[in-house]
Amino acid sequence: MRNPVGPLPSSIYWRRRAVLASVVALLALLAVWTVSSGGGRSSTNGKGGDKGPKPVTSITPGPAGTGPAISQAPGGRAESGGGAGKNGEPGATPGTGSASGGGTGSGGSGGTGGAPPQVPADSPLPTCAPGGLQWEVKSVKNEYETSEKPRLELVARNVSGTTCKVDLGPKQAVLTILQASTSKAVWSSADCPSGAGNAFFRVPAQGETKQSLEWDRKFSAPDQCQTPPAGAAAPDTYVVEVKSPGMPVARTSFVLKQD
Repeated sequence: MRNPVGPLPSSIYWRRRAVLASVVALLALLAVWTVSSGGGRSSTNGKGGDKGPKPVTSITPGPAGTGPAISQAPGGRAESGGGAGKNGEPGATPGTGSASGGGTGSGGSGGTGGAPPQVPADSPLPTCAPGGLQWEVKSVKNEYETSEKPRLELVARNVSGTTCKVDLGPKQAVLTILQASTSKAVWSSADCPSGAGNAFFRVPAQGETKQSLEWDRKFSAPDQCQTPPAGAAAPDTYVVEVKSPGMPVARTSFVLKQD
């Protein structure tokens, strides 16, 4: 090894060995630098370093919901608080207040339900101002078969910030059904009511009250309480109006279909 054997002078072989040794040493230094440099970066990325955030060892589920995710009944139409009742006693939507009171005219019956009692007319509660009330009347269905009785809903909303009482008696909140082809009134809640003409109910601030009424297609007349007009409503379009002093008229319509 010390005396190289070959056709060239020995000094050439020694130079080659020196160059090769230098290259090997340079590669070794480069490898050491690469390893040490890579290890330093890994520690700064949170992979084994003390300064990085520690991994999460468990996941705690959040609190379960206390109610259903869908709060509205399918179909998009709110239902009345109760079914048809007797003697014109109307119903209320649970949790929203009360419904109209007093009697209804011949041919109409209100719903019963969990309605709070009426309040006296001289109750310390202020009377709802017309500007703080909104009326809405609607038909549960747009069309009724010959065997069906039209069902109507009257909603009074208290849009003010004060609890008050509203008079929903049959002579104060008058609901009238008119035949569209003749513009003639065929039934009215003000005709021959079976109860008092006035009935006050408490309506909470930002609350509402709903009355359901089922019409049996019979006619009414103010001067024919003992013997109501004979006959029944014919197939046609009918317009429903609700009027109250100081309030705009609320309207809707429905159709009585032919056989």
